[in-house]
Amino acid sequence: MIDPGLEGRVALITGGQHGIGAATARALAAQGVGVFITYLRLHTDVDAAAAGETPGEARYYANQAQPAEGVLDEIRRSGGRAAAWEMDLGAPENIPRLFERVEATLGPVDILINNAAHCVADTFVPQTGPGVDGAAADRRAVDGLPMAPVTAESIDRHFAVNARATALLIAEFARRHLTRGGAWGRIISISTDGASCFPTTISYGASKHALESYTRSAAAELGPYGVTSNILSLGPVQTGWISPEMERAMIGEIPLRRIGQPEDVASAVVFVASRQADWITGQLIYVGGGHVMPL
Repeated sequence: MIDPGLEGRVALITGGQHGIGAATARALAAQGVGVFITYLRLHTDVDAAAAGETPGEARYYANQAQPAEGVLDEIRRSGGRAAAWEMDLGAPENIPRLFERVEATLGPVDILINNAAHCVADTFVPQTGPGVDGAAADRRAVDGLPMAPVTAESIDRHFAVNARATALLIAEFARRHLTRGGAWGRIISISTDGASCFPTTISYGASKHALESYTRSAAAELGPYGVTSNILSLGPVQTGWISPEMERAMIGEIPLRRIGQPEDVASAVVFVASRQADWITGQLIYVGGGHVMPL
């Protein structure tokens, strides 16, 4: 059996009460890592029972509205250490408070996983008005979610959570790591394989591209202090949002002929965090069943 060497480490996972974050918390806890989860419920008025079990917009919002207790209880029943805080990463003053909570509960952060994301479809194309043809109007929804014209507010919210919060989390992680004389650390940022160009979800894609840049800069600057910093670039992953119709349309573009599951990403996170990845840093690793194959 391969020993990833993670026993006793502490991981901070943003956006960890469902989907990829929750699967990652469970996978790391199984390796003896203490996990601290952040989350923010934006759709607490969703009726989970009415949403049903079929993936789609309603199911995704119901998943996102869950509290963290289910994940925490599962980890604790298995003998693991876990804690959580519901908080808004878009508020800069919350970042140092978050690290203080983790340290008080589990100890200093060794592994920072930037997983939380704000994603609302937006576009440069007007949805109505002169010059908008029927084809453009038919694109009012993408991935089953409503699409709106890009605005200052949509740009700011995406960058506040996906880019600015990532930079501030890395900066706070680095400050505390250097202050205590840390010699080992991991930064793992979760991105999308559409970050370089994401038509119809433009602010999300652009903010993820910024996240990638911050993560590479961290690799260059923090490497001398024993910290690796890498990006996982994801293809379509079923966190509740991919309807059966969408799945059928997507799998033809994926060589492995299936969409991803949160556990697929969690396994990749465990590898990048492990001692087997000690000499891997500054890399963008595609985790998508071959959905994107860069030259």
